[in-house]
Amino acid sequence: MAGCAHGDDLHTGEPDRREVLDRPRPGGARRQASTDCSLLALAEATSVTERIGLGSCVSHAGFRRPLLLASDVAALAVLSDGRSRLALGAGHTPAEWDMLGSSRPDVAGRVQRFTAVAEACRALLAGDEVTVDGPYVYARAARLDSPRPVQSRVPFTFGGGSSALLRWAGRHAGVVALSGLGRTLPDGHSHETRRRGDDLDRQVELIEQGAVDREAAPPREALVQAVEITDDAQAAARRLAGRFGSTEREVLSSPYVWVGTEGEILAAMADHERRWGITRHVVREPDPDATESLVTGLHRGGGTVQQSAH
Repeated sequence: MAGCAHGDDLHTGEPDRREVLDRPRPGGARRQASTDCSLLALAEATSVTERIGLGSCVSHAGFRRPLLLASDVAALAVLSDGRSRLALGAGHTPAEWDMLGSSRPDVAGRVQRFTAVAEACRALLAGDEVTVDGPYVYARAARLDSPRPVQSRVPFTFGGGSSALLRWAGRHAGVVALSGLGRTLPDGHSHETRRRGDDLDRQVELIEQGAVDREAAPPREALVQAVEITDDAQAAARRLAGRFGSTEREVLSSPYVWVGTEGEILAAMADHERRWGITRHVVREPDPDATESLVTGLHRGGGTVQQSAH
């Protein structure tokens, strides 16, 4: 996923869909091109960027090993002079485990493995020695001697919707990325949706419960599934409602869909920030031109957009 808006971040996509920065666009947007390896893509990006943060959008804690993942992040930190980022999700799609010849754990197992991987990675990147004795992660006196990150702290993003992990992220994450997706359906790929305002209210409450002992809760990031700049927001929302299994009203109020005039969309984003603390956005639309002017508007307001081709 490519970073946009005032040069903030560049992220590659999920483990099975990876993109790399191609060239700058006006307003800070970027185009992408496919590649087979996230680390190689990000390493290449270090040669054509100077300021933006670099990392995968969400690495899969379900089958990434902490020492190897932390080593990748540390190597990228050295190559980029301290601009690497760590982002993790628990994983959900059975096929992701099936293709590696293993079985997807139940929800509790995925939560436990995610927590173990995240805590081990963060400790390794901080220079600590790590020993973990299962049941999902094993390490014996593991440490990163070389390469070592050149920044004092590697920024960390959690991506997911588990209630337990949203509380955990409130305590530990630098950013919490929300997708509007809920429980995985029996087909193993589709999801229940959690795009309504009351769904987000509950998720934000969990994050803030976890952050009760912090000076401030981590900022939130929304995965924008569709962008349509139009003078007839109602008509577009009616059409998109069928696509997303939502009502017209839900589409118009959702942070996961941008529809309307530029002014209407920017006003909606301001409402989303006030209500839910959403100040960052990942946009999945394949055409970066659809968000050029919105990127500029967000830049003036201090927000962040990241754009992905899928």
